[in-house]
Amino acid sequence: MTESRVPPLPMEQWSDEMWEAISVIGAKRPEAGAKTGPASNILGIYANHPDLVRGWMPFSSHLKHSALPDRVREMIIVRTTWLGGGEYEWAQHRRLAQNAGLSEAEVDALSDGDPVEWSDADRAVISAVDEMHTARNIDDDTWGRLAEQFDRRQLIDFVFTAATYDMHCLAFNTLGLQLDPGLTGFPERRAAAPVPEPPSQR
Repeated sequence: MTESRVPPLPMEQWSDEMWEAISVIGAKRPEAGAKTGPASNILGIYANHPDLVRGWMPFSSHLKHSALPDRVREMIIVRTTWLGGGEYEWAQHRRLAQNAGLSEAEVDALSDGDPVEWSDADRAVISAVDEMHTARNIDDDTWGRLAEQFDRRQLIDFVFTAATYDMHCLAFNTLGLQLDPGLTGFPERRAAAPVPEPPSQR
């Protein structure tokens, strides 16, 4: 899909309700007459439906600041969006993942790059994401491995983070969300890429 089914609204057309709804993430309306750059396409689409944004943003903010370590959160998101074909979020979170402590090689390996030496804890994270994508569940063995490193709050945040970004893949692909200028999307080989092998085999 080469254009959005729901056109992003330019910032100057955002309603008062939209600005109020996104204030939870620290967004502020520009001063009158101030020069503004283009809004992100995702917020531009959201601006069509401030009521949804008002309900969604507190949850989205929670996931960003959840009980999970930042590095683990970004592992979950990069892996989930690669497997689910969520190009926009994958492109955004490649950079965020490196800011959270993942190396470029590790970020690549979470997609289809060369294997890296993952720790046992990291392999459990990747296996859990893979199982949620393919089986729509996490098996008992993998769950036990997660429970060795995460408390109950973190386990719940883990599941909701993976499930939310899986939903993002479906929703944003259906809406036709386009990459923001300057973002690098999936490599051309992504369309034909098989699901990567589980980390225990890499």
